[in-house]
Amino acid sequence: MNNLRGKTLRATGFHAPVCGEIDHFDDSLIRIGADGMIEAVLRSGDDAYEETLRSARQSESLVDLPDDAILLPGFVDLHIHAPQYPQLGNALDVPLEVWLQTYTFPLEARYADLAFARRSYTVLVDDLLASGTTTAVYFGTIHDDANRLLADLCIEKGQRAFVGRVAMDNPEECPDFYRDAGVAEALTGTAGLIEHIRSHPDNKDERVRPIVTPRFIPSCTDELLGELGALAAAHDCTTQTHCSESDWQHGYVLERHGMTDTESLDRFGLLRSGTVLAHGNFISESDMEKIKVRQSAIAHCALSNIYFSDAVFPLKSALQKGLRVGLGTDISGGPSASMFDSVRSTVSSARLLERGTDPALSREERSRRGDVRIDFREAFHLATAGGGHAVGLPVGSFEVGQQFDAILVDPDAPRGTIRLWPDLYEGDQILQTILFNASRANIASVWVGGERRSGHDL
Repeated sequence: MNNLRGKTLRATGFHAPVCGEIDHFDDSLIRIGADGMIEAVLRSGDDAYEETLRSARQSESLVDLPDDAILLPGFVDLHIHAPQYPQLGNALDVPLEVWLQTYTFPLEARYADLAFARRSYTVLVDDLLASGTTTAVYFGTIHDDANRLLADLCIEKGQRAFVGRVAMDNPEECPDFYRDAGVAEALTGTAGLIEHIRSHPDNKDERVRPIVTPRFIPSCTDELLGELGALAAAHDCTTQTHCSESDWQHGYVLERHGMTDTESLDRFGLLRSGTVLAHGNFISESDMEKIKVRQSAIAHCALSNIYFSDAVFPLKSALQKGLRVGLGTDISGGPSASMFDSVRSTVSSARLLERGTDPALSREERSRRGDVRIDFREAFHLATAGGGHAVGLPVGSFEVGQQFDAILVDPDAPRGTIRLWPDLYEGDQILQTILFNASRANIASVWVGGERRSGHDL
């Protein structure tokens, strides 16, 4: 079934509207409106269940999912460098500043070639949808045509997305062959992309949205940062950037501005409701409070932090303080495009933070950080409903008023990597098995707004 709009779905699955709590629904009915919005959710035993089921059968609008299939919300990836996809899994053995200058900037400069951009971005969007990423927050490049192309492809293929033109004009940190000629060029390109996306004739539902994107403070002059903050306010547009990612980047901002990334971004007007701050490994207690007050969010990129930050984001502390947090793959700083891997690395990195790694110390001596553990329940929420909340979108759970963005997991897929033992495990332990073992081969179908965007007919 390509299109579930106007249909009633009977399904078994999991979602996590509340952080840390898994809701397992079995043989439940989900009625999807003509606009892709969930209109009703009924569980077996609810008063209206039998009548709704009977009515759906009579009107031939009932869609029965396969008995063994598991329905999950689509994943929300809060931090993707779209042009870096060809580099995925490469150049992971050098520090961030070397990685940028030696590998990443030369690759991103190639997107001046629109044929190369089309080839790369087409594969990227197709692969992410097939992997269950229904919402993506993208960094583009400085190339206006390539950025418009990325937005066009997301609209054409039906992925929910934020697409941003990277702004970077600082000659001290950006190479001659890849930087904005000046503030005016960066602002004109950013405003042009905002207009292109908002006026696109096939984007009336605003499934794809613009996002103002200073790369990070080291790559931008102070004048550009201030003008981008003003531009975001003038266009009522959210923003994204990197924040306190590594020792180098964090230290650079402290030396240049005499304050943290968070404080500096705020003074330039770049902390807004829905702003996505990637990484945040070195943010302070006061930074957290400022981010919370501004209703901005952190994109926790646990896997890429291993390679380029040498630090672990204090995720549990951020959640306890009420910050908006979601997960990001950080393609290609993170060597996997799968949000399943983001969930796994979020859990494992928190364990390392909790227990330490020095074998010369006793377990008790290594464990001095208190309550920092993150389990699969919290990580699953962050990858779905948490990410949706971070950017202010009604996605990530199967509740009335949410968009039906979903993935169907086939545990028995011939080339899949899941092995379920229903005689041994049940409830959210089934979900845990899926989260830690699923691969792309196990994703049978993907819907965005009730429309199938990857996979096969049911």
